[in-house]
Amino acid sequence: MRTGAWLLVTRREVLARITDKTFLIGTAAMVAMIIGFMGFTAWQEERSEDFRIAATPDAVAMAELVADQAPRVDDDVTVAVVEVDDETGARAAVREDVDAWLHRGDDGWVLTTESSEEPSLTDVVSQVVQGAVLSENAAAAGATLEELQAGSTVSTSFLRGDAEQAAVADVVGFVFMFLFYLAALLFGMQLASSVIEEKQSRIVEIIAAAIPLRHLLAGKVLGNTVLAMLQVLVYVAVGLVGMSFTPYQSYVPDISGPVAWFLAFFLAGFVALACLWAVAGALASRAEDLQATSTPLTMLILGMFFAGISLDGRAQVVASFVPPVSAVVMPKRILAGTLQWWEPLVALALLVAFAAVTVRLGERVYRRALMQTGGRVSLRQAWAAEE
Repeated sequence: MRTGAWLLVTRREVLARITDKTFLIGTAAMVAMIIGFMGFTAWQEERSEDFRIAATPDAVAMAELVADQAPRVDDDVTVAVVEVDDETGARAAVREDVDAWLHRGDDGWVLTTESSEEPSLTDVVSQVVQGAVLSENAAAAGATLEELQAGSTVSTSFLRGDAEQAAVADVVGFVFMFLFYLAALLFGMQLASSVIEEKQSRIVEIIAAAIPLRHLLAGKVLGNTVLAMLQVLVYVAVGLVGMSFTPYQSYVPDISGPVAWFLAFFLAGFVALACLWAVAGALASRAEDLQATSTPLTMLILGMFFAGISLDGRAQVVASFVPPVSAVVMPKRILAGTLQWWEPLVALALLVAFAAVTVRLGERVYRRALMQTGGRVSLRQAWAAEE
């Protein structure tokens, strides 16, 4: 029985959780949110905006130019012109059934709305009017618009990767980091709480008489790791399938490879943190002690999350090799395509080594702290305690 004790504990952890209504409802709610977000994104991208702008006789020509060129500026925007006799009619039209009134001001053109700005309409009108006025000024100066604008465009380029990949990396990379952060906190707290519950009720003393404590730790860590991986796999699968139905479907093949790397880094990083959560539970004697024993670990996970968001340049490169931060930073770099082929392998090897050392040291603290029920145990006391 002892040889497969860890497997029995693992199975118990998995079965107890997947039959828990709270866990199932939470997972289903997150899946529904992902589907809803994907559907909203697809609807937003395919939705066209139709605007009506009023113009007095002296502004009709410019308004019609805006209506004609609007689809070229933004293919989701269409503009219709409503002619009015004077300013009074224009103001009345804005209050009733048109979106804005285009007219001349003291220093250029003015787009007047009733109470709030329409950003997409403002952007289209600004670009069309600016181009038309520059063309007029260029003609007056004996030049063409192209001649005036020659050499004035600014483009972007990266030494490694490209702008499109960077944009995708920012969005998907944030999703990766959030999933890791969420899993590390939720499953970690659940693991620590179960350790405290068994310790406080003294059930652990009965378990310890039947199986080695290292088997109990292994089963708890592996069980929660399996659950976390399954949940993340569901979220990722739903996300990729949902993305295939949006205008961003062309990105799915490019994301699939980094997803596999993310899962590998997630697995190694989560195992290390899960062991630390078990240690946090073992150091506590009551549920009230968990806040104190888990604060350093919570701060570490929060620091990893913010490091993944804020670090860039050389700092990001360095952090992508430093465990456990590399669990969230390296997948983001892989998405951006700004690294050499060997870098993820080295970073993953370092993370696996870190996880192995963490599990080895954590197992010692766990075993020596778990059976002490006289109060909260410090790391130093647990490390020096006799078994």
